[in-house]
Amino acid sequence: MAVTFSDLHTESGLKALDQFLSGKSYISGSHLTKDDVKVYAAVLEKPKANLYPNASKWYEAVSAKLAPSFPGKALGVRIGGQAAEAAAPAADAKASAADDDDDDLDLFGDETEEDKKAAEQREAAKASTKKKESGKSSVLMDIKPWDDETDMKKLEEAVRSIEMPGLLWGASKLVPVGYGIKKLQIMLTIVDDLVSVDNLIEEYLTVEPINEHVQSCDIVAFNKI
Repeated sequence: MAVTFSDLHTESGLKALDQFLSGKSYISGSHLTKDDVKVYAAVLEKPKANLYPNASKWYEAVSAKLAPSFPGKALGVRIGGQAAEAAAPAADAKASAADDDDDDLDLFGDETEEDKKAAEQREAAKASTKKKESGKSSVLMDIKPWDDETDMKKLEEAVRSIEMPGLLWGASKLVPVGYGIKKLQIMLTIVDDLVSVDNLIEEYLTVEPINEHVQSCDIVAFNKI
């Protein structure tokens, strides 16, 4: 049984509509249906927001969707009951696109099992379309200086100065290579979809100004987390 409201041109009628719309976007819930069209046609003008905030918000939403069918009323202009009823069939046709699968609903009754099942299916569909969280990887990298005169402290500071979304520098240590030369061995964690280690090396670690300290970089270990 469809919802009806009486005397929507009176304060008591508008108050009843405002109370019913509390927490709702539309008469039948979350989408426009023929019930909205029928009630909208019966409201002479936009309810005052300071007196009927829910009804006013609903009226604006329906106006935006039905503006072509109610050209004057969408701007808050009064139209007579007959004019509204004459325009209602055209607007009703638009609302039917969202209401084709809906039977007449007892909107004052409890939610049916069919309604619950449909809602669960919609939520499941939304969840299935959500993108899975991107994977992460742990990388161990050797960064070698030019010679034994390279300031390894400045080299490490230059390396850690590189910042980008999905990149996190970790622990590090200096490892002797020979002839007084030490290399920087450093851990880093990356978000796979955001950071490419090859690009990190080619576009950041071995170009100016960092290549003043860094001679080459090697990936020692690469593990998915």
